[in-house]
Amino acid sequence: MSNPQPPHPEPQRRFASAAPVQADALVVGAGPTGLTAAHLLGSFGIRVLLVERNPTTSNDAKAISLDDESLRTLQSAGIDGAVYPIIVPGTGTKYFGVGGRPLVHARGLGDQRFGHPFKNPFAQPDLERVLVEELRGRPDVETRFRTRLFSLEQHSDRVRVGVGPSDGTEPVEHFDVSYVLGCDGGRSTVRELLSIPMRGRSFPDVWLVADTVGDPHDQRYGMHMGDPSRPTVIVPGRDGRCRYEFLLHPGEGLPGDPPSFELVRDLLRPYREITPDQVERAVSYTFHALLADRLRDGRCFLLGDAAHMMPPFAGQGLNSGVRDAANLCWKLADVLAGRSGDTLLDTYDTERRPHAQAVIDLSVRLGRIVMTTSRGRARLRDLLVRIAMHTPQGRRYLTEMRYRPNSRVRSGAVVPFDGKKGSPVGTSLPQPRVLHGPQLQVTRLDNVLGRGWSLLGVGLTDGDWNTAARAGLPAGKRVSVVLDDRYPRDRPGRTAVADADGRLQALFGGLTGHFLLVRPDRLIAAVFPADQAERVSHSLRRFAAPARDVSLAASDGPAETSHEVVRPRPAHTLTKSVSKTQGGPR
Repeated sequence: MSNPQPPHPEPQRRFASAAPVQADALVVGAGPTGLTAAHLLGSFGIRVLLVERNPTTSNDAKAISLDDESLRTLQSAGIDGAVYPIIVPGTGTKYFGVGGRPLVHARGLGDQRFGHPFKNPFAQPDLERVLVEELRGRPDVETRFRTRLFSLEQHSDRVRVGVGPSDGTEPVEHFDVSYVLGCDGGRSTVRELLSIPMRGRSFPDVWLVADTVGDPHDQRYGMHMGDPSRPTVIVPGRDGRCRYEFLLHPGEGLPGDPPSFELVRDLLRPYREITPDQVERAVSYTFHALLADRLRDGRCFLLGDAAHMMPPFAGQGLNSGVRDAANLCWKLADVLAGRSGDTLLDTYDTERRPHAQAVIDLSVRLGRIVMTTSRGRARLRDLLVRIAMHTPQGRRYLTEMRYRPNSRVRSGAVVPFDGKKGSPVGTSLPQPRVLHGPQLQVTRLDNVLGRGWSLLGVGLTDGDWNTAARAGLPAGKRVSVVLDDRYPRDRPGRTAVADADGRLQALFGGLTGHFLLVRPDRLIAAVFPADQAERVSHSLRRFAAPARDVSLAASDGPAETSHEVVRPRPAHTLTKSVSKTQGGPR
């Protein structure tokens, strides 16, 4: 974790003199999920108003791990380079059992499958500060701190919202937006105004979290200490910073009560000596395992902790919120641009709910297993892990974290049937390094694919590409994948990539003769030979507008498609009204 800097202040705007709001989307909440959503929407040219009830970004002890998928999402918004200086490119998590004996080092696949390190410690205040600073370069995004949402009324073509200063010193301003994104945390105002309940359970265990400086730990991995006498989590960060989390015994503290320095010092004594000035922050808390009944309500959506809350043991709370933003924002962009219909937005709940629930369940299971206080259960756990580590399958299962939920999308904006066993449909496209362009530049695959849909062809003829062009597949970048260490030669309307380090061959070698249709969020929507292109196009037509029907000569491929946002024409039919102005946010 990096040197702390003061949270990013935002001058309070006087609403009475402000120009009328011109926004397509209102994002409520400037935590990591809301800031990521604002960046993604802004990168598509969507006009965004981002409001945050607090005067600055957060300085609280919250999330501490960014995974490779989240960094890839930030890459798609063009801001991964700004984030890298505040993270520790890490190597997973090491688990310890009874008596501090090492059990397993879970590193993930270890091959940078998505183009970034697998698991990366960071400090959330630093991340929020960087994301706010980077918003200054987005002309389509306006940010207002000290501002909260008071009301919303849904209509068929818009949402009428009321926002104003958090302290109520000035009148509430009412205006229309096309969509509202509730990224405002566990006490979500958006969720409350929509009367959407959350279901699940809360846990009585109290944990103490302490962020410290001057720490001797230099490991680039998190440590889960599974001794039942005092389950503990240790996550070293940048520049001598370290996060400690301790399960408190009954009587040692209550959630929300500031822990005493004496308690913090006693808990840290097995690991280091500490002085009061070396404790940046310390807090006691409990955790929850909750999921909202619905993630979409008309033109309003829930993301991040507003949609789901989970125990911290899988390190997926913040990353799940970033996944929400990655899944939803391109869909909003396509609908606003007229490239897709409203049905596409229903797939946000369809696609995200199963994985969010699975991650919640995994987090609960990890807590019960890794952080058990039962000595008998802990000894059995240690024995089973050591037995598993002596088998190739067990070793892969544990060290590669194959216990993590499968993120495959099985229902939504995908075409699941393609006749191939072990199909990658519904999974994220890996991001290997590739050779690209006449100078054979080495770059990450996403940098070639660009922002929208893409169609990758592996070992296909010009006739195959002509067949795909006539089928009316979603418009986007066309990319020939060249294997067998051959030279990548671009064609008009098609670019080519070749293998830079062997990974492209390993990933695509079994797909020769097939197209891969890839969504803007890098999910593989379909895998098919040329003669199945019309079937795929028909299956996706309710989700994505087809490209113009043209045939391609050998020298004339499909042109790249512009992704400029087309502003929707407003209608005036009232179909739904939701307004709860009296309560305001909690």
